Amino acid sequence: MAKKYATQQFLNRELGQLEFNRRVLAQAEDPAVPLLERLKYLCIVSSNLDEFFEIRVAGLMEQIKLGSPTVSVDGMTAAQTLKLIREQAHQLIERQYQLFNSDITPALAAEEIKFLRRTHWNEAQQAWVRDYFFREVMPVLTPIGLDPSHPFPRVLNKSLNFAVELQGKDAFGRNQARAIVQAPRVLPRAILLPREISGCEHGFVFLSSVLHAHVGELFSGMEVLGCYQFRVTRNSDLFVDEEEVKNLRVSLQGELPQRHFGDAVRLEIADNCSVELANFLKQQFELQAEDVYRVHGPVNLVRLFNIPDKVDRPDLKFPPFVPGMPTLLQKKGADMFKVLRKSDVLLHHPFQSFKPVVDFIQQAASDPAVVAIKQTVYRTGADSALMEALIGAAQRGKEVTVVVELLARFDEEANINWANRLEEVGAHVVYGVVGHKTHAKMLMVVRREEGRLRRYVHLGTGNYHPRTARLYTDFGLFTTNEEVCADVNEVFMQLTGLGRAGKLKHLWQSPFTLHSQVLAAIRNETALAQAGKRAQIIAKMNSLLEPETIEALYEASQAGVKVDLIVRGVCALRPGVKGLSDNIRVRSVIGRFLEHSRIFYFRNDLKHDVYLASADWMDRNFFRRIEVCFPLLDKKLKKRVIDEGLKVYLQDNSQAWDMDDKGQYRRKSGRSNTAHCAQHELLAQLAGPSAKLDP
Repeated sequence: MAKKYATQQFLNRELGQLEFNRRVLAQAEDPAVPLLERLKYLCIVSSNLDEFFEIRVAGLMEQIKLGSPTVSVDGMTAAQTLKLIREQAHQLIERQYQLFNSDITPALAAEEIKFLRRTHWNEAQQAWVRDYFFREVMPVLTPIGLDPSHPFPRVLNKSLNFAVELQGKDAFGRNQARAIVQAPRVLPRAILLPREISGCEHGFVFLSSVLHAHVGELFSGMEVLGCYQFRVTRNSDLFVDEEEVKNLRVSLQGELPQRHFGDAVRLEIADNCSVELANFLKQQFELQAEDVYRVHGPVNLVRLFNIPDKVDRPDLKFPPFVPGMPTLLQKKGADMFKVLRKSDVLLHHPFQSFKPVVDFIQQAASDPAVVAIKQTVYRTGADSALMEALIGAAQRGKEVTVVVELLARFDEEANINWANRLEEVGAHVVYGVVGHKTHAKMLMVVRREEGRLRRYVHLGTGNYHPRTARLYTDFGLFTTNEEVCADVNEVFMQLTGLGRAGKLKHLWQSPFTLHSQVLAAIRNETALAQAGKRAQIIAKMNSLLEPETIEALYEASQAGVKVDLIVRGVCALRPGVKGLSDNIRVRSVIGRFLEHSRIFYFRNDLKHDVYLASADWMDRNFFRRIEVCFPLLDKKLKKRVIDEGLKVYLQDNSQAWDMDDKGQYRRKSGRSNTAHCAQHELLAQLAGPSAKLDP
């Protein structure tokens, strides 16, 4: 469908992602955030940028290399977008390291948490580091001299490496000028020294400092003129031709190792590296000058993420909390099936515990009355009690069917391993549908009760991953509603079998009906407004990019529909443009937890329709994935979602950022006596009695 609106009315996706990372970096800048958590936010920005370069930037560079004329929805070519990305990414990364060196590091030092620089080591520290180098580091290093018989090595994606400039002759009389030393990934990047050696409560030395101090030991008899750390980021988007492949798992296993050696897209080097050596590295990786990032500090800040775990300073971290439990499930060992026969149960993570989901699967696995379990798996982690329960259920002879998404980015290997283990015990393992990632979050248990089979269903907005359920905000619904359960069963039948898609009673499903149903709901509000009735849309999601949906929202705004959008990450819609989107407000909430739930509210002439979904409003979610969007039919649970998932976020004036018509964000700042923080308030309301508000 051709766009109704000019390209100027859409914002660029990639630049929006950089804007999101600026908001995350602002958490690291905020002195109100506990100090060790500020360090974590700094690391999160690096992790986000890694994936941004590995996937988004790599895709743009590939388009340019192939001469693709593709223009994005905002009207920019790949080359134009890449130029702006390079400019803005350099600014963002420069600010990141400035914050690390001038703000966070000194603040940590004042709290007796120090990064001990090589130039300031005393004799005892030098001796300890020397012993550590010979004992732990040198035995696993393989220095590679560069000459005609030793070409430039294949450098692993995102690995720590050192370029060494040398002078003199080696053991064979060769004049070696350069060498590469790759730091094995098994070595920690920040090493904790004993207190009596460091002279402070928590003293760390960087692996790069250890190697710099003793790199000469690797090149006996030669003079080291310089040693500079560097790191290359590579294209990590896997290519699997699903139309040609006969066995997706086997093909993917063959493709995964190549992820480490894709085309280079970014080079990070120490800021004191010589121009000559920097140009040499740039040429080896076939990069442009704009793709080289000189940094003052560790080239991989991501590896500092675990430092807070090594430091026993709870006063410098977010206060701990115990996730709450719904009243119906507070009794220890509660029979999940008995509870669900009486009432639907809604869980709001991480404020409420993910344990009922684990309990549900574990009880189903051991219950003699349960005859079948079906579940989708997108991300579940390498260590999962849920997957172990499914394996146990299969071993007990139950019919276990697991739809495993092998192409869940960066979780492919873990999912392949689970698929193997499940198949070994007789479970039915299905890899979804060719050309469509299975992103829906569904779990169905079939139980024999009083001579008939009864279905129990769990649907969610987040993954079946207990660890991220402590970090991400998501909703999960348990229900025995027969029509909803029948819809879920129909979707499972589509995923595992063959045949035409059946009509669903309540669920909206991608790639069949979700897009059209969302458009219909938006247009219904538009029609109500045109008829003089009050109309309202509130939608919360991770990203808003799909052009036709954005255009429908523009039309709704012009008709007088009040539209509130809570979009954590990228939003291509321009709010507040006179005559176009006057009635649309866009905000992003960045806090302790990653906002991950998808909620769609339509006033619908006082019917107050509320849907939860696994899908954002993006092309991929509407057309290239299998997603489900499900209604809240219970009035009490519907009100809970409106109150806990929408209203409290619209009232937030502490961690919310409002977007202007140019795609720029300004943080809300409430006066101390009227401050509202959605996540704090939900912790106080839903979490266990030991929950505390963050400072």
